[in-house]
Amino acid sequence: MSKINVLVVDDSAFMRRVLKQMLETDPGIGVVGTARDGAEGVSMALELRPDVVTMDVEMPKMDGLEATEALMERMPVPILMVSSLTKEGAKATFDAIDKGAADYISKNLVTSALDLMKIQDELITKVKALARRKHHFVSLRNSKTAVAPQPPVFTGKRGFASLKIGFVAIGASTGGPRAVQTVLASLPAGIDTSILVSVHMPRMFTGAFAERMNEVCGLPVKEAENGESIGSGKVFVSPGGLQTRVRRKGLTDFFFQVDNEPRDAMYRPSIDISMSSVAESYPGRSLGVILTGMGSDGREGMRLIKEKGGKTIAQDEQTSTVFGMPKSIIEAGLADKVAPLELIAAEIINMI
Repeated sequence: MSKINVLVVDDSAFMRRVLKQMLETDPGIGVVGTARDGAEGVSMALELRPDVVTMDVEMPKMDGLEATEALMERMPVPILMVSSLTKEGAKATFDAIDKGAADYISKNLVTSALDLMKIQDELITKVKALARRKHHFVSLRNSKTAVAPQPPVFTGKRGFASLKIGFVAIGASTGGPRAVQTVLASLPAGIDTSILVSVHMPRMFTGAFAERMNEVCGLPVKEAENGESIGSGKVFVSPGGLQTRVRRKGLTDFFFQVDNEPRDAMYRPSIDISMSSVAESYPGRSLGVILTGMGSDGREGMRLIKEKGGKTIAQDEQTSTVFGMPKSIIEAGLADKVAPLELIAAEIINMI
């Protein structure tokens, strides 16, 4: 099997060297070139035709956003943004995803070189995943001329279950920001169901993500807060670095519990923890949705939703950036519906 060819674009000589060293610890990956700015990166990409590009955000001459847009116009390729762990870095990352970038990894510029090496596993895993899906990336020019599907119209009718769904829990990981935006932007205003979105993101990114979703979605979107009452017709994003649970107060009132427990959890936020709390608080009235992502986080939460009489949806393989999480749901027999990303919003509407 041939190596995955990667182009590294970063204005820091230190970061170019570190990223190259990280990537080449895997025998299946080769760095075919390194570029010092976006303009050089676009030129080298057109010449070298890499399988994946890692792209810094802030660079001279041409920044990562401009370079991403130029590449997606001229030579569609999976682009992995390398973002600083700041609010500004998060905002720029989601701007880049809007322009066609596939995903991101975050770097903390104030830590030591040893700490920086901790991103190695995530970097390699995401590069491999994106390389496998590179044929799914299409030119922005083509996508802009395509006819976009119309968002579903909410009629208030429930075609799938007799019990009214009171809460929708959505989970995603690798490729999640783009997938979640596709789903939420297609949900119409006026639905009276609460929605909680849990994506594997660092603390600084989830607030910026919620703000971005609020700008592009018909429903109000915000980051969940500890003790906050849960209003219907709203979308909440689980804060990164913490765990978010839905709790019942009395017969009809619900609120969020946001804390650090358990401290040894593999994921923060954990989709399993959030979904399980939804299943307990809304027995028979919850809907779980698992989108693209690595691993199996969300499987046990979806299992509990099913056991409590709720409904479930999993994204299909063809439209998933990484099929790990949806696959774990499907193989466990926990998916009531398996749908391509562009139809998941319609499936949600059908079930609520």
